Amino acid sequence: MDPSDHVDPNDHVDLSDPANANVHVEQHDLVDAGPHDPGSPVDAESGAYARRASAYEARLKEINDQLSVIHRGGGESRIQREHDRGKMTARERVAALVDAEDQFFEIGAFVGDGMYEEEGGCPAGGTVMGLGRVSGRLCMIVANDATVKAGAWFPITAKKNLRAQEIALENHCPIIYLVDSAGVFLPMQDEIFPDKEHFGRIFRNNAILSSRGIPQIAAIMGSCVAGGAYLPIMSDEALIVDGTGSVFLAGPFLVKAAIGEDVDQETLGGAATHSSISGVTDYRMEDDSTCLATVRELVGRLGARPDAGFDRVEPRSPRYDAAELYGIMPEGGSQPYAMEEVIGRLIDEGSWVPYKDEYGKTIVTGYARIDGWSVGLVANQRSVVKNAEGEMQVGGVIYSDSADKAARFVMNCNQKRIPLVFLQDVTGFMVGTRAEHGGIIKDGAKMVNAVANSVVPKFTVILGNSYGAGNYAMCGKAYDPRLILAWPTARIAVMGGAQAAKTLLQIEVAKRKKRGAEVSQSEQIAMLAEIEDRYKRQTSAEYAAARLWVDEIIDPVSTRAWLSMGIELANGNEHVPAFNPGVLQT
Repeated sequence: MDPSDHVDPNDHVDLSDPANANVHVEQHDLVDAGPHDPGSPVDAESGAYARRASAYEARLKEINDQLSVIHRGGGESRIQREHDRGKMTARERVAALVDAEDQFFEIGAFVGDGMYEEEGGCPAGGTVMGLGRVSGRLCMIVANDATVKAGAWFPITAKKNLRAQEIALENHCPIIYLVDSAGVFLPMQDEIFPDKEHFGRIFRNNAILSSRGIPQIAAIMGSCVAGGAYLPIMSDEALIVDGTGSVFLAGPFLVKAAIGEDVDQETLGGAATHSSISGVTDYRMEDDSTCLATVRELVGRLGARPDAGFDRVEPRSPRYDAAELYGIMPEGGSQPYAMEEVIGRLIDEGSWVPYKDEYGKTIVTGYARIDGWSVGLVANQRSVVKNAEGEMQVGGVIYSDSADKAARFVMNCNQKRIPLVFLQDVTGFMVGTRAEHGGIIKDGAKMVNAVANSVVPKFTVILGNSYGAGNYAMCGKAYDPRLILAWPTARIAVMGGAQAAKTLLQIEVAKRKKRGAEVSQSEQIAMLAEIEDRYKRQTSAEYAAARLWVDEIIDPVSTRAWLSMGIELANGNEHVPAFNPGVLQT
């Protein structure tokens, strides 16, 4: 593309291609908003805005349609079977437990999606999990879904439950287990049982949570078998529902096989047995409703604890409507847009204080407030910008100056005890002779070091691309964000789809030639299309969420609510360690 070309931000321009580094992006459908707030009014009547909004809303509908299927768990017949037994489903139990159903922040709804198809699938990993208020207290809630293989644990189920405990540990958050599980899914026991991050880690975490004074309450509302029996009994208090709840290390069939004893389930480990004979459980409950009401009572009596003291003032709404994000976000992952337009629809009006806004422009940094909470924002700039020397820089790429700026800002936020929010839309670090000679590796390493050693709570939202080392530097999953969320347009991969597909094609063609097979042009085109389709599927938000690389796929409009809840959650842990970034390359 000619450097003198002017392009509309809505046109398709591949900003990940350094050949477009000199492209000038005209923001001609936006109006200057003044010096205090990022962003500007949109022209809602423009065709470009309407086209983008329509595309985004269609993508949201795809996500919501998939969620409606996931929320049915094992299907209507299995839901009815639970009702016939006098039991609520996992989702019904959660709804009855929380103060307000619409304020439940579900985590891991897509977990297991598209996985274990040969075993009949595992919707939501067989577990409903999330954060919600119980008697006014923000709690982590984990509910086994008995409509999915009787609540059996798949490998991804263990990973999801461990994530729940990790969140509780990091934030000193009470955790409530609604237990109804047949135990480990035996055909896959080798992927669930023996390793460090497998099933046994759950009980280790029970012990660690207890030692740190983090409340754990377990309600046994169905089966609780074998090793899983330790989970509720290692909690602070255990309730059991009469007639449906049972807990034992070995069920009647295994007892018969092991020692020849004939015993029914209720006598072996029912509510009466454990409430009046063994003393294993603390409360015998008449039914699900009574049990959940009692859990609410127990949580309501928890004492207050010191908090971290993160700053919060009276919240103010953003200057611009968050729903306008649909029309601002581009239809393709390589199209430009101004990150300031996103920020202006997420932060409290009048709260923006940009940091080094004339330097390192491919990363936007600044102080702001989200729902009154003080935060430091680190966001990838997706427009083409000029650096300090007047040279054009490709949006979404991290250059040495932007990495240096971001590292300094992260360290400042740690000094000031200000939580960090990362808005990711990154294609990676700049490459080429000039970048290497300029020290891009050491500058990138400095940014990674600062993020890795950061001690204040970190929150990551993946808006679009999350490629390569850019994922790491911008606080990807490996860097311990308290929550990592994805918009429906998120894509996570080691590199962009077009580059990856061409690279994979070259490797495949070379392998075939080595075996003496010639590959025609038409065959290469077909192979490339197949590779691109597979790569597109594997980089999607749904694919990432199924494997818990992100905690949840969220509607952009709900981003403020998620971040505010997350900071409130993190504020519950009073202990913020001293910040020590170690040795930094300069």
